[in-house]
Amino acid sequence: MTPAITIPPRSNGETTIWIKGTRKGLSITLGEGDWSELLHELDLRLSQADAFFRGSQVNLSTGKRDLDQTELKELMDTLLKHDIKLISLRTGSEAAAEAAQSLGVRLGLPEATLDQTAPRTSPEEPSEGLLLRRTLRSGQSIRHPGHVVIIGDVNPGAEIIAGGDVVVWGKLRGMVHAGALGDNGAVVCALELTPTQLRIGTHIATSPEEKKSKGIQPEVAFVLNGRIVAEPWSGK
Repeated sequence: MTPAITIPPRSNGETTIWIKGTRKGLSITLGEGDWSELLHELDLRLSQADAFFRGSQVNLSTGKRDLDQTELKELMDTLLKHDIKLISLRTGSEAAAEAAQSLGVRLGLPEATLDQTAPRTSPEEPSEGLLLRRTLRSGQSIRHPGHVVIIGDVNPGAEIIAGGDVVVWGKLRGMVHAGALGDNGAVVCALELTPTQLRIGTHIATSPEEKKSKGIQPEVAFVLNGRIVAEPWSGK
């Protein structure tokens, strides 16, 4: 079982956002700061991994921030822009709770004691790794907030989008995006690493054509000095 996949906060003044992938879906925590700047920052963060977030459901935490119906509706519209649905709100504010109820948003457990100065790092609902024993064929897509392990091939036209690492015990010839929640430290490993497109965190690369003519060998791809590199996968 892996720890929760988390996008670390980026500061803009006092504006901070934490995004996690858990068994119950996405969890977003909004910190303090100007509301308009917060929404803009959230929009940018979601845009960076739009393919991963699309179609998700989110549980939102806003601490003691007082939100009225208009502000909460603005937030819901920002999420809907990325095809994300708000399914619950955790709040320590009566005003925000009333706004949520008026918009038909379910209330989670109150957060009267939430410390907005630090991210919630409790692993009480970790994102589990996903293991699949099959070949992914063209048109098939896997999206998972944790690590993904495929025992089989990933054919051209198939895709894997993972919040953590991606390991393919076979030929990886489709599209793969590891660290899709913004983790540039993620890795991609395969017995044959010839993807049509390879992404790690915010970095992107394509498989060189000349590589396909070389001998097959296991490789691991990772980000080094701001670019994606691949090295022999020795297991050491």
